Amino acid sequence: MSTHRAKFRRTYGNRETAEGQGCLSGFILPPLVALVVGVSFLLFLSKFSPTTGQAVSIQNNIPVTGNGMLSPIFTPEVQFWQSDILRWAAEFGLDPNLVATVMQIESCGNPDAQSSAGATGLFQVMPFHFLAFDNPYDPDTNAQRGMAYLQRSLAAAGGDAALALAGYNGGISIISLPQSEWAAETQRYLYWGSGIYADASSGSVESPRLNEWLSHASGMCARARIRLNLP
Repeated sequence: MSTHRAKFRRTYGNRETAEGQGCLSGFILPPLVALVVGVSFLLFLSKFSPTTGQAVSIQNNIPVTGNGMLSPIFTPEVQFWQSDILRWAAEFGLDPNLVATVMQIESCGNPDAQSSAGATGLFQVMPFHFLAFDNPYDPDTNAQRGMAYLQRSLAAAGGDAALALAGYNGGISIISLPQSEWAAETQRYLYWGSGIYADASSGSVESPRLNEWLSHASGMCARARIRLNLP
């Protein structure tokens, strides 16, 4: 265990479906046309940044090409955990930059982060992933459970880092579904995560996508900075 982490130990103890007719009668055709038009419009909107409205290219099919090093693009709150990220990544056979990308957008390095849905810790792991006597706020425990799921997601995605990130957020089962059927939250997660990871993997020293994310998540990183006692 890294010495700087010792101070973070703490004690914590049917969707309904309407029955339809068996044929496309004249009464249901207009609603069907409206549905098709609506879906097409949503697909059109998915080509735009969720924050700027500018057209973007969602980066799918990103292979994992890590070199065992952590990119400098990540914020100081995530860099704080660098030695741990390298250790966790090695343990689960993951690229450190993929691990750091998840930590960046999940908690910005705050080991006490908690979502309204009940996800906790550095990697925002849901309660049902923990064992009975686990401390979900312990960094090692949180990483063990979160990285095991990321590892499974990456395997299900055939090594595609972007799909693995989507599976981490929305559940591994969504990987086999068309992107148009994903929840809006997962669409956004793919946008942020795939862009940040692509920048980290390219050897860049700065990430435009991360800077864009920070303009909307500065509060998360401010809380992490205070929790980690960083300047």
